[in-house]
Amino acid sequence: MTHKELKNKALKKSSVQKEYKALETEFSLLRQMLRARKKAGLSQAQVAERMGTKSPAITRLESSLSSGKHSPSLATIKKYAEALGCHLEIKIVNR
Repeated sequence: MTHKELKNKALKKSSVQKEYKALETEFSLLRQMLRARKKAGLSQAQVAERMGTKSPAITRLESSLSSGKHSPSLATIKKYAEALGCHLEIKIVNR
């Protein structure tokens, strides 16, 4: 079973849908971060070096957004963006 098939099967359950929607913002941010890192052509180790930290810290940062168990600070996300040659923009938008 592929990841996509597993995800679709899991999302048929209302309890899973609810939890997945609750993490929508985190998933969106993670996708943007990973896309920006790929576009910059950098590994986690290279981002860590630019941020003045170790590679496992970047692994934890990126995985924390998909687990929803830890919310990194805005300062950390800003530093990550700057290490990629980007800047952080935050918006509050009406639904």
